[in-house]
Amino acid sequence: MDKAEKYRKDIATRLRAARENAGLSQGQVARLLGYNRPTITEMEAGRRRISADELPKFAGVYGVSVSWLTDDTPEDYDPAIELAARELNKLKPEDLDKIMNLLKTLRNAGGSPK
Repeated sequence: MDKAEKYRKDIATRLRAARENAGLSQGQVARLLGYNRPTITEMEAGRRRISADELPKFAGVYGVSVSWLTDDTPEDYDPAIELAARELNKLKPEDLDKIMNLLKTLRNAGGSPK
């Protein structure tokens, strides 16, 4: 896989993760942006290129920045973890404390790290 293809696949992965985090289906995104649903599928699979004009539209719908969608990251990067962190950052301090306690409980109950 050449560098351009890897970059396109990375953007596709981030598009899908951001859409899922936003709680939207491919059909809903297609309607919001005026595309056909198969177009969204092709973009998320990395088979259709995304233009510079399209990136801000996706970023706006998903509540992420264009730079987040296009940023170069390490191979072991998991966009779901970054999106989870963004959501955690929006919580009230007392709710964040509850989540942290829940995570500790899960880890102590035998949950293993990735």
